[in-house]
Amino acid sequence: MLQMNRWFGRAAAALLVGVAGAPQALAAFPDRPVKLVVPYTPGGAADQLSRVLAERLSRELSQSVVVENKPGANTMIAATQVARAQPDGYTLFLASNASMVLNPMLYQKISYDAARDFRVLSVVAELPLVVVANNEVPATTWAQFVSYAKARPGKLNYASVGIGNPLQLATELLKTRTGIDIAHIPYNGSAPALGSLMANDTQLMVDVISTSLPLVKENKIKALAVTTAERLPVLPDVPTVAESGFPGFRAATWFGVAVPLATPAAEAKTLQDAVARVMAQPDFRERFQTLGLVIQAPRGQAETDRYVAEDRERWGAVIRANQIKLD
Repeated sequence: MLQMNRWFGRAAAALLVGVAGAPQALAAFPDRPVKLVVPYTPGGAADQLSRVLAERLSRELSQSVVVENKPGANTMIAATQVARAQPDGYTLFLASNASMVLNPMLYQKISYDAARDFRVLSVVAELPLVVVANNEVPATTWAQFVSYAKARPGKLNYASVGIGNPLQLATELLKTRTGIDIAHIPYNGSAPALGSLMANDTQLMVDVISTSLPLVKENKIKALAVTTAERLPVLPDVPTVAESGFPGFRAATWFGVAVPLATPAAEAKTLQDAVARVMAQPDFRERFQTLGLVIQAPRGQAETDRYVAEDRERWGAVIRANQIKLD
């Protein structure tokens, strides 16, 4: 009888331990607030995207997603913070081709390795680029500009917002594909660069659609082509570079969601699926058209990995060919 009582006692204790431990073992992810680290100051297009994304992810995950702005060092401060964060799914990063592709190639002194430290879960939005020209240039298409430039090697200039910026790299990619010889004049920001274009100090610029579109609409500059794979709804009559005689050409900046690489697969999949559901919402897609952001169709992990790998290959070739380094 004593032995039987001991057996029942042990069984009851085991049952109590199992019951007590069950809620913790079965707790659904996430069971506390999630942080989305944004490497930009509040107010810009990327910040607006992150805040709406966080709001909708909060609904999808039934848990608060809080935006933390951490600007500085061309996104590298925030990227380093997330790379060193606990890989538990509770720290997300608003990634971009600046942080995931360009910076590791341009800077030698960098505190993270994009390929080894991060998993890009989703490419949420592309920021399309438009090829614009001074109104006095006798060309209304990109093909005509190429012919015009080839007849005047070294005599034309293009503006950019700085060395190593995606807009400069996109122009260098165009130069490589077309064989034109035009000089680079870097400016400290979009306003002076566009000012030089309107003054005909420079004749060409690749710019983000959001800053050039008002000037195109006011006929202060002209759009020759867009660098996306398809035409843009805001410029339906402007062909793509690919349509203009250079098939396969594509260049865009992008924003996405990344996590530390060691984040468990189950948590990463939960987050990836939630982002995909937000991206599929029609009003989410429409909301950002006026900002020049094109919300992407959801991609699986393998397709996202290919997208990022192709981006690295594309820009890496440009950076190596032009021997561009920023430190």
